[in-house]
Amino acid sequence: MKKLLIVFALASFGFTALSQETVLTADTLRKDALNVFMSASNFIRKEITFVNYVRDIKEADVYIITTYERTGSGGYANTYFLVGQNKCEGMIDTLKVIEAMDETEDEYRTKEVQALKMGLMRYVLKTPLSKYFDIRFTQPVKEIIESDKWNSWVFRTSISGTLYGEKRYKYTYAYGSISVNRVTEASKLLTSLYYNWNQQRWELNDSTIEKSITRSKSASILYVKSINNHWSAGFTSNISASSYGSYDLQYSFMPAIEYDIFPYSESTRRQLRILYKAGYAYNNYSDTTIYNKLTEHLGLHSLSASFELIQKWGSADMSLIWKNYFHDWSKNNFSANFYISFRIVKGLQFNFSGVASIVNDQLSLPKGGVSDTDILLRRKITETKYSYNGYFGISYTFGSIYNNVVNPRFGN
Repeated sequence: MKKLLIVFALASFGFTALSQETVLTADTLRKDALNVFMSASNFIRKEITFVNYVRDIKEADVYIITTYERTGSGGYANTYFLVGQNKCEGMIDTLKVIEAMDETEDEYRTKEVQALKMGLMRYVLKTPLSKYFDIRFTQPVKEIIESDKWNSWVFRTSISGTLYGEKRYKYTYAYGSISVNRVTEASKLLTSLYYNWNQQRWELNDSTIEKSITRSKSASILYVKSINNHWSAGFTSNISASSYGSYDLQYSFMPAIEYDIFPYSESTRRQLRILYKAGYAYNNYSDTTIYNKLTEHLGLHSLSASFELIQKWGSADMSLIWKNYFHDWSKNNFSANFYISFRIVKGLQFNFSGVASIVNDQLSLPKGGVSDTDILLRRKITETKYSYNGYFGISYTFGSIYNNVVNPRFGN
């Protein structure tokens, strides 16, 4: 019995020592792991466990900037810029992952994780964890590339609707669209057709029933031809009708030319595009306008400048647009759009976005004015000299720099 107790004590001591050694080894590996700063989803943090996800970019050995661009097929081209600093100073890589329109979230996120794992490997080589990796190739390579039977054409249709109801209020919304697109390096063709219908119904205190119905429909086409890495040319055309805008029919055709100061090949990181359009418009109004018009043939043009920048400190997206009619240059519109997100200091982040317009081109205003009910329910366009909306947010985070753990209990 005494011998058995001694054997048990020695075994327990050995197991405890082994457990402590395992814990110490795991903790050492975690401390030696690559520090990465990026906007990582819970799935990424669960699947890529051989790095430390840090909250402060200054603590990172690699920071990853992610950008998204729409593809011609309706999906997204997601680009990841890996930039080394500290012990990985001077190392830079770019990864691109295509998210197909018909892919499920799980299919895409699995592909995303695979790309990030491979992209991080040469940075992990600078850490003691590198000896624990083994790289394998799992699929044979095809010798023949199959051609695209659709020749880059993409067709899409969608129908959606919303129903909401209470005893004294009901809301109904329906939307349908069709698009046919073809996007290649040489050209871009986007066409779309849509219709939406919106109805709201109120029962007032005196049992009066009030309804608001708005409808709009539109068909548009955009064609752009690539000239070189800075220039492109094309046209836009649109035909539409809107009960809110007081248009029974509105048609426009506008040739356009664009110059990007930066090469188009750098579009995922920076753009500064100057776009000029000029052309013809035909308006058929629902009511006689304040200018005593039921129909009009018009010449018009617009000039816009768009700036987009994604950097280590954050991102900025701004545009200025000026447009006016040739027959009366006082009938113009100037608008500014901007979004800025930047890191002020460690843990402190600021976001701001807004749209503001100076409005002098409301040609469809009805001569008879609009009723108070139309104003309250926003059934008809009303006279204004300006419009704006804005948003700002500020956040501050402090504490542990590590952000590795995912705990889904009781939801996120």
